[in-house]
Amino acid sequence: MSKNYIFSSESVTEGHPDKICDTISDAILDACLAQDKTSRVACETFAKSNVVVVGGEITTQAKFDYSEVIRAAIGEIGYVHDDDVFHADKVFITNLLTPQSPDISQGVDAKKAVGKATAEQGAGDQGLMFGYACNETPELMPAPIMCAHQLSRELTRIRKSGKVKWLRPDAKSQVSIQYENGKPKAITSVVVSTQHAAGVSNKMIRDFITNKVIRKVLPKKLLSKKTQLLINPTGRFVIGGPQGDSGLTGRKIIMDTYGGMGRHGGGAFSGKDPSKVDRSAAYMGRYVAKNVAAAGLATHCEVQFAYAIGYPDPVSVAVDTFGTGEVGDEVITRAVQEVFSFKPADIVKQLKLLRPIFSETTNYGHFGKTKDVETITWEKTDKVKALQRAAE
Repeated sequence: MSKNYIFSSESVTEGHPDKICDTISDAILDACLAQDKTSRVACETFAKSNVVVVGGEITTQAKFDYSEVIRAAIGEIGYVHDDDVFHADKVFITNLLTPQSPDISQGVDAKKAVGKATAEQGAGDQGLMFGYACNETPELMPAPIMCAHQLSRELTRIRKSGKVKWLRPDAKSQVSIQYENGKPKAITSVVVSTQHAAGVSNKMIRDFITNKVIRKVLPKKLLSKKTQLLINPTGRFVIGGPQGDSGLTGRKIIMDTYGGMGRHGGGAFSGKDPSKVDRSAAYMGRYVAKNVAAAGLATHCEVQFAYAIGYPDPVSVAVDTFGTGEVGDEVITRAVQEVFSFKPADIVKQLKLLRPIFSETTNYGHFGKTKDVETITWEKTDKVKALQRAAE
């Protein structure tokens, strides 16, 4: 890619139909892990109009009312208004969850099985995962996706405060940033579309979003008179959420990660327990890449590794620093393999993933949340010195 370009990333609020489904799936996962840390969970959710369908595979000793968990998640999002077709207390729920296949289970379990190559815990599926970090923000995340998340998060904060009665749960944001010599130089455009109550003028919405959201949260040094602001550009957004569009778990994987900057292996996160490397290994990839960047070994770092189902060791590990490394990529790759273990059981143990923490990850990105690294452990930079020594 040229060093001079415009790059865009988008975010959505928790009231977006797809994020509703992610939220429900992770709420069910956490309910299982709260009682049984060995739970195997692969829960997916579909939502449309006043219907919620949950399906997938769950094997757990946990006992709880799935409908109560689902309704509580929807209520916490904010679908509680009398005019909501999709309403926490009124949705029809269909539960199509079944136990995990024993064929998959024996591949993941840390025990011998006929035809299994090792008695160690294996990966829950084949696949490839990526981790990414760069020095564009204090969180070591790409600037466009962090700006987009800030807008979405602020919209939700204001709505839940109750101070702006016309705001509704469904909203989207998008930020485009001009890069010069590979560094963020200016925000060229901002797009915000927020659901609202009927009877609110488009001008009132535009003025509020401009002054109380955009100019409040985005970096002032990146905004200018040339920045294009597109706020509720259709003119009306009263019908939203699952009434306006269907939702499905796992459809927002790009905004869940790096906003399109850095590659993606294709696996979704929400509703999956940490035996699923789609989730746990992607978290590990972020942990590794962030420590490489924090160690000063590169300003941009992408880590890729891949697994075979039922087998503990990755079949490949590769590091790409896009020419920004202080040492060669092969040196960093060796250092990474020396400092970190990529076996699924070791990932789960090192990142403390057998806890009901996943509802904290669902919205506004799974990466870049640095305020509580005891919960979001993959945001720690505690391997910096070890990496620096290994790369000498």
